[in-house]
Amino acid sequence: MNGDLYEIWVYMSASPLAGLTVTLVAYQAGLWVFERFGRRPVLNPVLIAVLLLALALSVSGIDYRTYFAGAQFVHFLLGPATVALAVPLYNQFREVRRSALAMAVALLVGSAASALSAVALAWAFGGSKATLLSMAPKSVTSPIAMGVAEQIGGLPSLTAVFVILTGIIAATFGTWVLNLVRVKDWRARGFGMGVAAHGIGTARALQVNEVAGAFAGLGMGLNGLATALLLPTLYHLFW
Repeated sequence: MNGDLYEIWVYMSASPLAGLTVTLVAYQAGLWVFERFGRRPVLNPVLIAVLLLALALSVSGIDYRTYFAGAQFVHFLLGPATVALAVPLYNQFREVRRSALAMAVALLVGSAASALSAVALAWAFGGSKATLLSMAPKSVTSPIAMGVAEQIGGLPSLTAVFVILTGIIAATFGTWVLNLVRVKDWRARGFGMGVAAHGIGTARALQVNEVAGAFAGLGMGLNGLATALLLPTLYHLFW
C-alpha cells in the first residue's frame, strides 16, 4: 500500500498540474489567513503563499523547474491581469488628468530614488558591481526589470529575487509608512505604491481603495517605462 502511494506521489509531483495546484492552494491559504485576521498588511497573501511554496518544495524535493512547468500558466496570466488594470484607470481618468503634473514630478523623483537608494544600500554593504546593477531596477515589474538588468550588466535572476522582495516588503509595510508620514490622498498613496512596489503593491492598493488602485496601476506602468528608457541611458553615460 505504501509503495502504491509513493508511486502515485512520484507521478503527481512530476505532473505539470501539480505546480499549478500547489500554487493556487498556497495563495488561497494565504488569502484565507489575510481575511481571517482582519486584512492586516503584515499577513500579505503573496508573502504567505511564497513561504508555503518554499516549504512545500523543500519538503517534497521537487526542483523549481518541474514546479514552474505547471505554475507557468499563472505566470502567463500576469499579462492579462496587468492589462485589466486599465479598467479602474479608465474609471478614474478625470482624476488622472487633474493630477498629471504632480504625477510627472512624483514619477521622476520616485523612480530616481528607488534606483539610487538600492544601489547606495548595496554599495554600503560591500556589494559587487553585478549586485549593484541587479538591484537598480528592483521597483519595476519583473519582465522589465530583468531586461534592464541584462542591458546594464546585472544578473537577471538576481534582479527577479530583488523585485519580488521589494514588492512584498512594500505591500506589507507601505500602508504603515504612508500613515506615518501622513499621506492621506488616495491618489498619492496609490501612485506611490505603484512606483515603489510594482504589481504586488498595486494589488494591495486595489484591496484598499479603487482610486488608489487606479493610480497604483498607472504608477507601475509609468515607472516601468521610465526605468526601461532612462536607466540604461544613464548607465552608458556615467558608468
